Amino acid sequence: RFDTWLSSRLKLPPSYLLSYSGNYTDDAKSWRLVDITRLTSKYQHDRADKRICTSLLKTKTCSLERALRRTRRFQKWLRAKRLTPDLVQGLSSPMLRCPSQRLLDRIVRRYAEVPDAGSIYMDHLTDRDKLRLLYTLSVNSHPILLQIFPSVEGWPFPRYLGSCGRLVVSASTRPLRDFYGAAPDVAADLALQLLAVLRSMGTNDLNYFFYFTHVDAGTFGVFSNGHLFIRDASTLGIIDKEEGSQLIDGQQEYKDIFSCLTVDCSSTFVSCNSIREEHSLVMVCQELLPKLLKGKFRQPVQEKIDTFLQHCADGLDDDQGVNETAAKLAELLKPLRSCDSRFAYRYPDCKYSDKY
Repeated sequence: RFDTWLSSRLKLPPSYLLSYSGNYTDDAKSWRLVDITRLTSKYQHDRADKRICTSLLKTKTCSLERALRRTRRFQKWLRAKRLTPDLVQGLSSPMLRCPSQRLLDRIVRRYAEVPDAGSIYMDHLTDRDKLRLLYTLSVNSHPILLQIFPSVEGWPFPRYLGSCGRLVVSASTRPLRDFYGAAPDVAADLALQLLAVLRSMGTNDLNYFFYFTHVDAGTFGVFSNGHLFIRDASTLGIIDKEEGSQLIDGQQEYKDIFSCLTVDCSSTFVSCNSIREEHSLVMVCQELLPKLLKGKFRQPVQEKIDTFLQHCADGLDDDQGVNETAAKLAELLKPLRSCDSRFAYRYPDCKYSDKY
């Protein structure tokens, strides 16, 4: 159930927004706030549909399912017992640029749109299930990431509730941009959470290294209890620190219609070996933290914060360690946050804990 829709007086098409707020229920009694998000823009999906028909069937319109079923890649998927790196090579999703067999097995085992078989083999997927999984991975890996790294296991993503076509429904968050004008203690709290999320993305029990290929003010969101999460996981890449990449860089260049559904077919891939551990931290220091923390605190604290942010933003060109700078920034911010009911995700625990 939509909370709000675009006002008719604006005379804008429904495709103007990428995300809508709504209410969701699974028992018809209790309702929860959700975000209904498009996986692609209207322009992108119209262009993708046209590309499928004109490149595969040489017509302006066609049955997308029938056209994609005929492709060489999908025919390989139909014969495959297991999702292997060669089946996803060349897909534009950052998550699949450097795939390991362990990561691909996790996708199959945790794919939420089919009955859970707890198996790494694709025997429990029908032909249509396989096509839907392949199509989703080709268009936007965001819903797949929410399924295979669920929030109930401590991963910093909103709860996945379902997807259909090019829409995904997840627990509601407010984008970080809404907090650029927040009070100093709120800004300090969110900045600390942001640094903690990036740290967990680089070091976690499963030995996966997550990195962003792009960040903006909508990448992160905040729940009503003050807890910060990754709101948009579509630009997250994954490197398996345990197994490493199963594709050599040359194999990534393989292109077909599935490689080009949301990006230009001529786009080049970043080498798996070129991603540095500080990559995401530097981007956040360049793009987000200055807007969140600028002019919020008294001197000389503000000057120290600005200096740390500059060192961090210059990290890939500077000899000083980015992680060390981020740790110093976190120590500076900790005393600046407060402990009260506005921060429900850690209140009243903070009253009885030294770490706050």
